[in-house]
Amino acid sequence: MIYKTKSPKETQKIASLLAEKIKIKKTANTTRGALVVAMEGELGAGKTVFTQGLAKALKIKAKIKSPSFVLMKKYAIGDTRFAIRAFYHLDCYRLKNYKDLLPLGIKEILKEPANIILVEWAERVKPILPINCIKVHIDHIGPKERKITIFYA
Repeated sequence: MIYKTKSPKETQKIASLLAEKIKIKKTANTTRGALVVAMEGELGAGKTVFTQGLAKALKIKAKIKSPSFVLMKKYAIGDTRFAIRAFYHLDCYRLKNYKDLLPLGIKEILKEPANIILVEWAERVKPILPINCIKVHIDHIGPKERKITIFYA
């Protein structure tokens, strides 16, 4: 699916649509391990804005900031009606490769079906991501306009 947005609010709305699809997918229990959203886009494209919209739609009450310096943050899911318990937000901008995630327990996190993992700069850790992840690519098409392409596995 391809969407065009003209503001951060519109970008977050697209993310909330994805969150609804994720809830349906996780409720239907169609994933063996964690559900992974792999995000790509230039610096400043809106990956964190998109993540904030997704987190809000998942009823996460904490303020979402990019975990650039800590690499990964874990949030509890506020809506207990769905088979999702934890949301992990990773920012892989500073990483050289996926091996930098191993000390954080990424393999165990990926195995847990009750997890959603959103990875910014996913291209840097591609070998560790499941082939059935949802891919989101954000492009600048103007000062405030973005093109968001979502590839569903």
